Amino acid sequence: MSNTPLFRTLIADDMQAVDQAIRTRLYSDVVLIRQVAEYIISAGGKRLRPVLTLMAGRALHYQGPHLHSLAAMIEFIHTATLLHDDVVDESDMRRGRQTANAMFGNAASVLVGDFLYTRAFQMMVESGSMRILEVMATATNIIAEGEVLQLLNIGNVDVTEEQYLQVIQYKTAKLFEAATRVGAIIAGATPEQEQALSDYGMHLGTAFQIIDDVLDYSGDAATIGKSLGDDLAEGKPTLPLIYTMRQGPTDAAAVVRESLEAASRDRFDEVLSAVQSCGALDYARSEAEKAAAAAVAALAPLPEGEYKQALVEIATLSVARNA
Repeated sequence: MSNTPLFRTLIADDMQAVDQAIRTRLYSDVVLIRQVAEYIISAGGKRLRPVLTLMAGRALHYQGPHLHSLAAMIEFIHTATLLHDDVVDESDMRRGRQTANAMFGNAASVLVGDFLYTRAFQMMVESGSMRILEVMATATNIIAEGEVLQLLNIGNVDVTEEQYLQVIQYKTAKLFEAATRVGAIIAGATPEQEQALSDYGMHLGTAFQIIDDVLDYSGDAATIGKSLGDDLAEGKPTLPLIYTMRQGPTDAAAVVRESLEAASRDRFDEVLSAVQSCGALDYARSEAEKAAAAAVAALAPLPEGEYKQALVEIATLSVARNA
């Protein structure tokens, strides 16, 4: 019996078409653009955001010509944010290999990120849907706000759980929401169906990011493709740290506060012990599970079928993963 998830089986042909669209639309006469874009796209990854666009469209029985291009567009927006993120975070590893900025330099990464953003907007225009253009313009603006909010929170030991959630909903979940909403719009969804898929994407993205933050203190570096403690070294107050500072014993809270303020992983082993012993990871996982359950509940207005079933599966897998 195959261990391949249902959603991967359902859209295997669609994803091949999306990959082809990505390759075609990456083309530029400028060699460096091709090199950098190809480098980061070929790193693979889950391609989860374009998967969501495909799933939303297919769940509403869309068979028209624009779905693959729009799914590729979503991946371009995501890739652009990764390029810019890694420069801002001064990251040197992503998905188990050097980041584009480590390979090609910061200037090339930022400029190729700009190319991918603008190419994505060309692809939106080609869909002929003003509504999709409006949704994506709003989403990319909010993602940028999320990046700035995260920057403002660096080293801030007083960040609340609500402020943390705002950052991840702006920075991460907004693109999940846009991915499912775009699939709904191109499929001619009813307002209720569009809202259902939009809510699903927002809750799913929230769950996904919380688990990402948990894996920084519980994952395996080789599996997750980055060094454990990267968030700590970057001074990011994620949910496991916030919980430890609020609910952990005084000494555990103190070591987290000091390391976060210093944006240093020098005492990572102590921080890891503090986070693991006070129940912070269990708490964060339970919050992710609540968000995933909300995502599933949001799907109620969608027609029954394999694609709806697969959307439920994605929500379940998003919190059960180890990478």
